[in-house]
Amino acid sequence: MVRRLGLATAVLAACVTLPSSAVVDDRPFVDADITHQLTVAARAMLEYRTEALVQSARPEEVPTEVLGVRISPDIARQQHRAARELQNRSRAPVEGGPPYTGARTRLEPERAVRTGDRITLDATEHTEVRYDTGKVTQSVRRRFDFTVDGPQFTLVAEHVRDPDARPLNDPRPEH
Repeated sequence: MVRRLGLATAVLAACVTLPSSAVVDDRPFVDADITHQLTVAARAMLEYRTEALVQSARPEEVPTEVLGVRISPDIARQQHRAARELQNRSRAPVEGGPPYTGARTRLEPERAVRTGDRITLDATEHTEVRYDTGKVTQSVRRRFDFTVDGPQFTLVAEHVRDPDARPLNDPRPEH
């Protein structure tokens, strides 16, 4: 009987250490639906700033959530400051030139990678600003960082990936 109990305990211990039947997804790339959701949230921040370039536009408040993705308070404050600065600087392709009459921003995702509780979205922004006699189009590579807390995503950082890029819808760098 003791021998049987020892064998049963060993079998039970072996079962406990075996991996569960639950699927563990350790692939670093994020699926298309989540990538789309994160891209929409990131694009909303860029569009908010792009609108500030057009003289007749008055950007609304920075959204606190876009398509279920939260916008961190730090990012919201940065966006608000950036839009205010963009509204106050010359909103024309050249100093003293005709003002911008319209603007549009698209964001093309390149890849989204998850590492632990963070997702990094690399994307290319395509911004077009129009004025009376023409338009200016610019493409800028950007990176957006999101935290993951269960099913909740939060945008926590944004960076320009090209160090020499001077995006139209970014405030001037501080020196």
